[in-house]
Amino acid sequence: MIDIIKAIIIGIVEGLTEFLPISSTGHIDLVQSLIHMGQSQQFKDMFNYVIQLGAIMAVVILYFNKLNPLAPSKSHSEKRSTWLLWAKVIVAVLPSVIIGFPLNDWMDEHLQTPPVIATTLILYGILFIVIERWNAKRTPVINTLADVSFQLALCIGLFQALSIVPGTSRSGATILGAIILGTSRYVATEFSFFLAIPTMFGVSILKLGKFFAQGNAFTGEQFAVLAVGFIVSWIVAWLTIKWLLRFVQGHDFQGFGWYRIALGIVVVLVMVL
Repeated sequence: MIDIIKAIIIGIVEGLTEFLPISSTGHIDLVQSLIHMGQSQQFKDMFNYVIQLGAIMAVVILYFNKLNPLAPSKSHSEKRSTWLLWAKVIVAVLPSVIIGFPLNDWMDEHLQTPPVIATTLILYGILFIVIERWNAKRTPVINTLADVSFQLALCIGLFQALSIVPGTSRSGATILGAIILGTSRYVATEFSFFLAIPTMFGVSILKLGKFFAQGNAFTGEQFAVLAVGFIVSWIVAWLTIKWLLRFVQGHDFQGFGWYRIALGIVVVLVMVL
């Protein structure tokens, strides 16, 4: 029962942070340093990734019609545009597949440390502040998803690949890269949502496969813990996405930059104390 409560807390943290550019990994690691689940390390490693699928399901449901190329309500041109969008998403995911997946386990084993997470939190926090101040003097040249070219999608995907370093934030790297490349904040945010679908499905399947390949199997309690974390993450992510889409229409990301810096300092203090 205690681990169910902890799964709820971690699910809330995951749902809140997966799509905000503040690093869900950094937050979950910080929370788990304070509340320890009574499960094996192998289960906890898998749990941290698989509950991200709950957050991804929120995107799938919220954007189901927009992302469904077979929707009967769509015209031929609309269906074609949807297929093109998916093609761009797949192109953008390629750098993460080529670079990220082979290095994922190595990064977790060697760089999933408080010093690395604190450094990336602060570094990208500074970058968000500097780049947003620079961006305030520009007018975005890409204001709709249809304007995103295949070349631009690939370049955004290269930025997403940077998120293999713990504490970076997948959404943070993607949004920051898209803004640098000339998209509006809204387009950067939506495209980040869509890139999360194949990326996180792939990572979750990889982690589940590794968990079972090591000879593990779910106990009844573990299944309940995973299910609760998944569902809570789904609900909270749904609410977070709807809030974020409203937020970016009238605000920039500098506030998230300052928050990252503050959190990075907290991580440093936790290490010292």
